[in-house]
Amino acid sequence: MEKRKRLGDLLIEAELITLEQLSEALTIQRSSGKKIGEILTNSGLITEMQIIEVLEFQLGIPHMDLEKHYIDPDIPNLISEDLARRHTLIPVSKKANRLMVAMADPLNIFAIDDVKIATGLDVEPVISTGKGILDAIDEYYGKQSAEKAIEDFKSQYKVDNIENIDDEILDEINNAPVVRLVNSIIKQAVKSKASDIHIEPFESKIRVRFRIDGNLQEIMTPAKTTHSAIITRIKIMGKMNIAEKRLPQDGRVEINMDGQEIDLRISILPTVYGEKIVIRLLDRSNFLMSKSQLGFNNHNLDLLTNIMKNPNGIILVTGPTGSGKTTTLYTLLRELNKIDRNIITVEDPVEYRLNGINQVAVNNKAGLTFANALRSILRQDPDIIMIGEIRDSETAQIAVRAAITGHLVLSTMHTNDTASTVTRLMDMGIEPYLVSSSVVGIIAQRLVRRICSYCKVEYTPSEAERNILKIDKAVQLYKGKGCSYCNHTGYRGRISIHEIMTIGKELRIQIDNKEGVDILRKKASKNGTSSLRMNCEELVKNGVTTVKELLRVTYVID
Repeated sequence: MEKRKRLGDLLIEAELITLEQLSEALTIQRSSGKKIGEILTNSGLITEMQIIEVLEFQLGIPHMDLEKHYIDPDIPNLISEDLARRHTLIPVSKKANRLMVAMADPLNIFAIDDVKIATGLDVEPVISTGKGILDAIDEYYGKQSAEKAIEDFKSQYKVDNIENIDDEILDEINNAPVVRLVNSIIKQAVKSKASDIHIEPFESKIRVRFRIDGNLQEIMTPAKTTHSAIITRIKIMGKMNIAEKRLPQDGRVEINMDGQEIDLRISILPTVYGEKIVIRLLDRSNFLMSKSQLGFNNHNLDLLTNIMKNPNGIILVTGPTGSGKTTTLYTLLRELNKIDRNIITVEDPVEYRLNGINQVAVNNKAGLTFANALRSILRQDPDIIMIGEIRDSETAQIAVRAAITGHLVLSTMHTNDTASTVTRLMDMGIEPYLVSSSVVGIIAQRLVRRICSYCKVEYTPSEAERNILKIDKAVQLYKGKGCSYCNHTGYRGRISIHEIMTIGKELRIQIDNKEGVDILRKKASKNGTSSLRMNCEELVKNGVTTVKELLRVTYVID
């Protein structure tokens, strides 16, 4: 039988390293216990991809990109997570008695033997990057870790009895497996790039769902007996009253997850089966974006640039919750942030700390509301004011007053489009002449899901789809067929669509005359406003999103 070559020998044969460099790496290996490939890549002598190419071409061991490969969730469970992490490997498929295993070091015969013993199957190694394997382990064993934490917890605690909690029990819970369970759920949500975690109690179970790219997906269903402890743990994290079970509560906590600063907003609501939890995850790094990264097309980018040249007036960003309004607002603020401008914000809460900008956090319990804060801000000699949200008449009145006295005001509102924002301000008690003289521009936006780049395929649209887009038979569209990278949804990531209305002379006359939404919309269209639907149709034709997303986000009855 031919003796299997070692990695170091193969790299010398490929002339990627010298014998002296291998000797030095072997010396380090004896003292550190690290793998030879890891030592060589850490020292910068070779890259991980070069190792993969050597093994693939010289030994015929195939390379597998795990991000593009679907793994049946039952396959990784053939071995333990501990074994997978110890040898940096993960089972990817099974055929008869052969198990295909992605390995960072496919020459590690001890790792291959361990997998053989654990599974009773013959091992067929393929090579993948260490990072790709670790990411796959996090993804496929995440649910397993959470469920193990549940079982550990159930075996140690009679959860149904945790009603009146004293300090001793509280301290015990704080170090219990429930901590691992909650941490596991949060870590899995961060890994999945979820925006929200829903923990919902029902008669005999709890349902845990993540909102990923705007859609809810069920992740796990723990036993009902774990509910009391999960609630208690999350209340402790959010500094809420653990004894209060009859009233809604809100909390907030900042955590560091794998180097990411994540802000958790916790909302607890009593239901007939117990308290429901929704945790919003805010990744602060997502706020650092440029205008072009937000998805503005060239036409809308020109309109936005012109609006931002106004020295005073109100610029409003509108849309429902979760449509990316705050991210857009921060992007505009960063661009306006100059040394010669005094910028003050009032937010609930402060999402991201911007250097050079004075940020004020609303504190309703202490009496510091949007309106109260704004009154004080106007005495601070501001040039630009950012209001997190205009949600009541008093705040709207002060914002208008600030705009017509020479300040540039940026804010958000929960309205459906640009034209309806004008009527909403009037509904708040703002006189039409004040709306027309203070508002300079309105940006309505939504988020649509992007087609997954790994499983994107071309197809011929149906007659109904051609009619929606007003295209002929020759035009081809795109969709995602579903893969492990996008969790078989066909979508991965989101992009914003926009509708921008600039308030010019003609629109000011229409607003003063109290014209309805439809007339304002038609006039804005003549002045260059392209609707959210038109923006989304452009993305469908360019292969960025699908007709299904167009109908989901911008469907209107004429």
